[in-house]
Amino acid sequence: MYCGKCGAEISEGADKCNACGEPVAPPGDQPTPPGAVPPRLSKITIPYAGFWLRAVAFICDLLILTFASFPILWKLIEQNVGPEPSYHDYFAFYASGTRQAIAFQLLLQLICWLYFAAFESSRWQATPGKKMLGLYVTDLNGKRISFARATGRYIGKALEQFTLFIGFLIAGFTARKQALHDIVASCLVLKKR
Repeated sequence: MYCGKCGAEISEGADKCNACGEPVAPPGDQPTPPGAVPPRLSKITIPYAGFWLRAVAFICDLLILTFASFPILWKLIEQNVGPEPSYHDYFAFYASGTRQAIAFQLLLQLICWLYFAAFESSRWQATPGKKMLGLYVTDLNGKRISFARATGRYIGKALEQFTLFIGFLIAGFTARKQALHDIVASCLVLKKR
């Protein structure tokens, strides 16, 4: 039997679709025979999240991470510069190459990795920025991704800086709106209907 909303195969006796949560049709309806295309499947369009919507979600996530990490950074700057640091001191510290600056940069990378991988592999299937915009991350079958796959997706994002961020831009041109890190991790970013 197949879901009338997303087209995923539904196990016998299930009361809702595992992929999208759509209730299963009443028992009186004729089940779709194996190998046949479900009648409503041809009308289904999968709501892939486009480049601009994903970009706005990413900016929201960066703002959340910035506000969360700024107090820690400000404390580190106060210890090195004095009680009245300026925004110039913030950037000078971050780019200084000192052991404290490098440790802070590594701490930020760790926080970002855990933030993205943990939220995208959670029940939400989305970071807070994606959730605000009704986006969620799935594997190619519409199922929740594992923490390991979410980690691979995050590493793919980090490596895209070496492609001059072209890997992000291809999301606007691929059929399923996948960026390079989505293709590498076999993921999709979808929009809730």
